[in-house]
Amino acid sequence: MKNFIENAHGRFGRYGGCFAPELLQPILNRVKEAFEKFKNTPKLQQEFDELLESFAGRPTPIYFAQNLSESLGGAQIWIKREDLLHGGAHKTNNVLGQALLAREMGAKFLIAETGAGQHGIATAMAGAKFKLPVKIFMGTKDIERQKVNVERMQLLGAEVVSVESGSKSLKDAINEAMRFWIAHSQETYYMFGTAAGPHPFPELVARFQKVIGVEAREQILKKVGRLPDEVLACVGGGSNAIGIFQAFLEDSSVKLVGVEPAGDGIKHGLTIGKGKYGCLHGSLSKVNCDEHGQIEESHSISAGLDYPGVSPLHAFLEEEMRAEYAGILDDEAVRAFLDFSKAEGIIPALESSHALAEAMKRASTYGTDKILLVNLSGRGDKDLHTIFDYCEKNGLR
Repeated sequence: MKNFIENAHGRFGRYGGCFAPELLQPILNRVKEAFEKFKNTPKLQQEFDELLESFAGRPTPIYFAQNLSESLGGAQIWIKREDLLHGGAHKTNNVLGQALLAREMGAKFLIAETGAGQHGIATAMAGAKFKLPVKIFMGTKDIERQKVNVERMQLLGAEVVSVESGSKSLKDAINEAMRFWIAHSQETYYMFGTAAGPHPFPELVARFQKVIGVEAREQILKKVGRLPDEVLACVGGGSNAIGIFQAFLEDSSVKLVGVEPAGDGIKHGLTIGKGKYGCLHGSLSKVNCDEHGQIEESHSISAGLDYPGVSPLHAFLEEEMRAEYAGILDDEAVRAFLDFSKAEGIIPALESSHALAEAMKRASTYGTDKILLVNLSGRGDKDLHTIFDYCEKNGLR
């Protein structure tokens, strides 16, 4: 597994590749050239590191969820606090790196897709920082359930474009963003939000999110003197998960666990769990589709996990049996959201609550000598209306 991401040249076993329209190939080649320049230019890497520290607020700490752990009577649950990053989620790491690439390419403005709104906010912040206009594509369903984040994007100066086609969620926002990019490729940089899409985006996003795992590994060793037994993270597209997983890939003693949305038990987003080999948004991976390869709608109470594809990196890790993937129901995620908030005084994102729910299940079956490290990929103030509506409809408190 050593350096498998950086040495794969866009192919991860049978996954990955670049299957974008011919009109996009020239601009994708320019992105690849800019990324190679970044990897070979210490000055650019230093600028990225300085932005992560002074603008984004890195390093983020790890935190022992003692109250929750004691209430479960089992394993120790430790949290990587990406919710404390400027902007409220891990997305800021990625956009700062891509903004540097956009600047080096001479881009005149930025575009992005967003589901839960966190990537949109991060892109809007980067646009303000780098003095570049920003256009964000977002499904109308997600605009309704993430109103606060839409207002934050607009406050930061971004234009939010409502996407009313298809399922009116993340998949369709990506479709519209790519159509716009094709029509305006010479002056536009597309800030792809997850470790999916055509090469070089899976490797590129993974590189900019790697800092999560590098920090977490060093921090857990310092705090407890050894590596965790399991590292858990939610998986929609999968950028926060691949970010933290990378630092533990060579540690065979550490189990890597990605947590997908099982939805309401009927409609789901179990792309790795139930998806098929196929192509979506420019790369080969696991996708939710029918027997003819037609994409089927996914479902999750969490807008950021409501995506019918997954990073080819995760499809590869699952096939190589280096990582395992579990599913968490909407109801389980909501209960984890509520329990963690009350136990620890930290409101987690609904996305992250899926990983917390799986960790809580596992912790209760383990002894207190076990250590579970959960990537808390974002904060949950954006999800309060969704949570309150769900609780009211289902009699939860």
